[in-house]
Amino acid sequence: MLIPSRKPLTKFTPKLFEMVLALASGVLMGMTFAPVEAWYLAWVALAPLWYLGCRHQGFTPILYALCWGIGCYGLGLSWLFGIHPMMWMGVSYLESLGIATFCVTFVTLWGASLAVLWMLSLQLINSKSYLNPLVRVVLGTACWCGLEELYSLTNLWWTSLAMSQSPHNLDILHLGQLAGPSTVTGAIVLFNGLIAEGYLAIECGRHLKIFQKIRYGLPYFGSAIASLIILHLIGSSLANRALIQIDPGLKIGVIQGSIGNEIRHYQSGYDLAMERYTNGYRSLVEQGVAAVVTPETALPYTESQIKRTPFYQAILAQKVPVFLGGFAQAGEKMTNSILTIGGDGRVIGRYDKSKLVPLGEYIPFEQYVGKFISTISPFELNLIAGNFDQIVHTPFGNFIFGICYDSAYPENFRRQAQTGELIITASNDAHYSSGMPPQHHALNLMRAIETDRWMVNASNTGYSTIIDPHGRTQWISKLDEFTVHADRVYRRSTQTLYVRYGNWLTPLLFAIGLILDRFSNKQQQPIQIRK
Repeated sequence: MLIPSRKPLTKFTPKLFEMVLALASGVLMGMTFAPVEAWYLAWVALAPLWYLGCRHQGFTPILYALCWGIGCYGLGLSWLFGIHPMMWMGVSYLESLGIATFCVTFVTLWGASLAVLWMLSLQLINSKSYLNPLVRVVLGTACWCGLEELYSLTNLWWTSLAMSQSPHNLDILHLGQLAGPSTVTGAIVLFNGLIAEGYLAIECGRHLKIFQKIRYGLPYFGSAIASLIILHLIGSSLANRALIQIDPGLKIGVIQGSIGNEIRHYQSGYDLAMERYTNGYRSLVEQGVAAVVTPETALPYTESQIKRTPFYQAILAQKVPVFLGGFAQAGEKMTNSILTIGGDGRVIGRYDKSKLVPLGEYIPFEQYVGKFISTISPFELNLIAGNFDQIVHTPFGNFIFGICYDSAYPENFRRQAQTGELIITASNDAHYSSGMPPQHHALNLMRAIETDRWMVNASNTGYSTIIDPHGRTQWISKLDEFTVHADRVYRRSTQTLYVRYGNWLTPLLFAIGLILDRFSNKQQQPIQIRK
């Protein structure tokens, strides 16, 4: 068994040097997300943190994990600062700056806490005196996947490591059909772990000649390369399967209203939205579409209010169904909803957004801090979340729905895909900087692959998209441009392993790691290397 040295990397200010190394590697991981999209860096960006975590004990590796997390999630979520300025909401410049700074800082530290918890797990794994490095690789991978699964159960989740590969590495993204995004995340963490263990093994032979030292790391480097090739081959075999289309298809229309926030909540914005969506609907009907999809809260009215609008009169006249982004009354509060309005004007189905944006759409711990938050927040926080187990009926069968933030939660789509045949999503990314829409598109693309479904996405300011089940973007709009588009999509009833069984990989990895540890040689002694 090879025991890594705990000698610092440099003679001068080792902690500072290693902190910079951890921060830099975190930044590299952050660069894998849009807008940089250097997806290939994900396969090496975690290895330095793993390496440092195995060379130190106590508080030091926790500090390194925090640095890594700040670099990764701080850069990856920097688009959130785009909510500033908010003067259009009546908020002063300094207040807007303070709100934006708080939001970015909070979500960065929240993301960094995942890296910190993983490092604590790695330290616990390392507490065994003679742990087999391969056991550490398996358990370390399982811990990261488990933490991502745990965080995805909260109301504050966005940047899974799996998203680093979207939309470019379609082969590896198809592993998501097996056990969801944890399969892709697991592949990335596994490869990084093997690379790190290879360097740790080389350190054990630091007194030997260079070629003799490399010999100790070759088994790990070889395993890393072999796993990378095998995983891509498996993904490629899934990505190259023919799409057998039994369904004759539906011609669906998409309207991208492009109503900017600076006017959206004023009368001029309401009038412009009514004009564009009404005219866009009529234009798409003339193109022979079977249904029309609009963005999130395209018309910010409730069901009863919509019936008094020109848009509703156009539906009655043209008799083509609409998936309309609006609101629905739920007692004293409302839901952010997609209303399925039939050609006769009746609302025949409704999907309520199940994952609301904290502080933007609801108040966390409202019973305790509701009055205080309402006093300092510029947002109208009167929405409630929809049920997690919604089944939405449409004139064309059961569909899968998601609204904006829902796209970050794969379980929501997986459950609906057990009966749903086509994905309809609506979003409004106008609040954020231009780095956010491509990340949103990356998430939508992953949901389409995992469920093996076509997806139609309508966004207020972009990107609106049509995505096929292999993650190929058939059409994508331009940002900040009023657009109408019609395309043919297909209903599918296939069931991937992920749709059927969910994330079975994470518990399996834990089981494999524990079994390997149990049957490894517990009497194994460290190798003594002669000078």
